[in-house]
Parts: sequence; structure tokens; C-alpha cells
Amino acid sequence: MRNSFLFTSESVSEGHPDKVADQISDTIVDLFLSKDPEARIACETLTTTQLVVLAGEIRCKGVYENGDWAPGAKEEIEAAVRATVKDIGYEQDGFHWQSFRFENNLHGQSAHIAQGVDAAADKDEGAGDQGIMFGYASDETPDLMPATLDYSHKILERMAADRKSGAAPFLEPDAKSQVTLRYANERPVEATAIVVSTQHAPGYFWHRGEGDEAKYAELRDYVKRVIADVMPAELLTANTVYHINPTGRFEIGGPDGDAGLTGRKIIVDTYGGASPHGGGAFSGKDPTKVDRSAAYVTRYLAKNIVAAGLARRCTIQLSYAIGVAEPLSVYVDLHGTGTVDEGKLEALLPQLVRLTPKGIRTHLGLNKPIYRKTAAYGHFGRTANGDAFPWERTDLVDRLKAAFA
Repeated sequence: MRNSFLFTSESVSEGHPDKVADQISDTIVDLFLSKDPEARIACETLTTTQLVVLAGEIRCKGVYENGDWAPGAKEEIEAAVRATVKDIGYEQDGFHWQSFRFENNLHGQSAHIAQGVDAAADKDEGAGDQGIMFGYASDETPDLMPATLDYSHKILERMAADRKSGAAPFLEPDAKSQVTLRYANERPVEATAIVVSTQHAPGYFWHRGEGDEAKYAELRDYVKRVIADVMPAELLTANTVYHINPTGRFEIGGPDGDAGLTGRKIIVDTYGGASPHGGGAFSGKDPTKVDRSAAYVTRYLAKNIVAAGLARRCTIQLSYAIGVAEPLSVYVDLHGTGTVDEGKLEALLPQLVRLTPKGIRTHLGLNKPIYRKTAAYGHFGRTANGDAFPWERTDLVDRLKAAFA
């Protein structure tokens, strides 16, 4: 255990071009699952100046069957995509929800993949691909998440709420944050640096006086108030350094400033670098894809282990082979903070939750249109519209405690 070190995590807002792409992809997932809980979706999105492109493989009753689109399905998809961009807040010349050019290149799922994944009378549903997935939990915050990432998310989430409510009318949708904390004995004790770069209304800060200080005073003061509201007061000290829009003007942003792609913010989506990542993205994938569902169940199991007091930190890895239902391996690492044997946990966890794709989906109730809400501000350690995601439940705590009593 190191006595003192610095650690940093970053987040990006819902208006970041990659997050716009993630939210559009998960809008498609939700649309299809609302019509067919057994739909198969692998939807990738590209965003750039006045353009949104969908690509990927699908199968969905009432939408796309036997190689044909249902009447009105394409129009419904486009309307859902435009509604998502409108909700994010893009009404700019370079990217406007009403006028961007839209391409739908979704097509049918490969029959060769389906034959290995779909359940049959003589076999369980197989994993949709090979791969490794990690879950993590830490007692650094009440949500059992790494503190650096938790605060990075919350700063941007608060700014987005203020933008949409009108409390901060000078903000535009694109933004990034970064929080560096000093740890002592693995506990966060001080914020040493906080970075926030936010898109703002054109010209808003350029007619309010002479010099950079006059131009940026309102923006800096606002962001520092948000940080003070979000972060524990004891972490903000005279040593904390703030970098707020450090490059200056930030008017051109979102897909007009940079192209966005689904799945390019997987560390923002998970644990901010505090845990390994298997490499697979979540957004745009239905829950039969273990990249998504197994990552969710490993978070669920790790969180319950920490919530049960069996460790202060926990990492879990699962691995799968395409077309094979059962995981190839279960690995638990308590990072020297545990009170129980890790090998015994590895044997116990598959008894608490069946770790096949279908077992995970059934236990967590994943065949529902809940995914658009996950696609900004992290998939873990949070609630959406007041409801915790099912993988954030701690309903295994009593069984875990009993197993080691």
C-alpha cells in the first residue's frame, strides 16, 4: 500500500461528439428492445459536421425481419435519432437536430453469428463474442466508485442540468472535466488539480471588459461554484489548482468541432482508469453481448462484495468464448484489502448468479429499454431519473455475509 500518490480521471459531457454517438446508438438499442425484448442490435454511430451515420447489424420483430424493413421503421429510427440530438441540446449552425444529414446503413445480423449465439432445444444461448470483462468497486465514495471519476462525472452532470434549466445560459453542450486527487494510505485527502473545458455561446465572454480576466471571470466563477457544490469541502484547499477553459475561446464544439464515434470513451464509461478494461464498448449493443452484460454483472458482484464489508476494493474478471454459454474463467482480486479468501469467492459467485449470457440478463432484468440513460456520465455508480440501474443493486450482501460467517 503506497502512502501517498496522485491519481487522475476524466469525464466528458453528453454533448461531447463521442458521447453524442454513444447516446444515438443506445437510442436505437432502446427503440428495438421496446418492440422486441429478444432483439439483436450492434449499432455504431458516426457524427461530424451536420451528419449522423448509423451502421451495424440488427434483428428485431416489427422493425427488421427476414431482410426487410417494416413499414415506417426507417422513419421512426430517424425521428428517434433527431429527438436524442435535440434533447442533448444541439441547435447550432454546424450541428442542428433538425437539419443534419442522416444515413441509416443498418442491415441484418450475420446468420453465422446467430447460429452460435441463439439458444436452441439442445443448447443454452452462447456468448455473442469472445472477450474479457472487468468490474470494480471501491469504498472511496458512497456510490462505491473511484472518487476521481465520480467527481469528474458529477461536475459535468450538474453543468448540463444548469444549461438545460436556464441557470447557466452561456453554456453549450460540449464539455470535459478532469480531477486529480492526492491519496494518503489509499484514501483521497486533497484535490491538487481540477480541469474543466466547456463550450460556450458565441461571443458571450468577449464584450465584458478588457483582458482575459474580465472575459473569463463569469465562466470561472460559475464553474468553481459547481465544483464547490459537487466535491467535499475538505478536498478543496489553498493548494488546489483550477484550469478552466485553459486554451481560451471554445465556441466550436460537438460533432462540428471533432468527429464522434461510438465506443471511444470506454474508460470514461467505466472506472476512470482505476480498474483494467477488457476493451469492449457497451453502447449500441443489446444485452446478449457479453461486452455489455458481463461488464454489468462484474460491477454488480464487485459492488456487493465491497458493500458486504468483505473488502475495501474489488476487481472481478470474466472471460467468454463465442457460442459458449458458461464463462471460461472467474477471477477475483481484493487488492490486499479483503477479509476473505479470494479463491472461495471465485467458487461462490457462480452459485449466486448464473454467469451465462441468459443467466445474467435474467438476474439483472436487462432485456428492457434502459440504455440511453447509461450513455452519458458513466454506466456505474449512479442513478438515472431517480432509479438505480439494476447492476447497482446490493441485494447479494446478506448472502455474501452468510457464506463467510
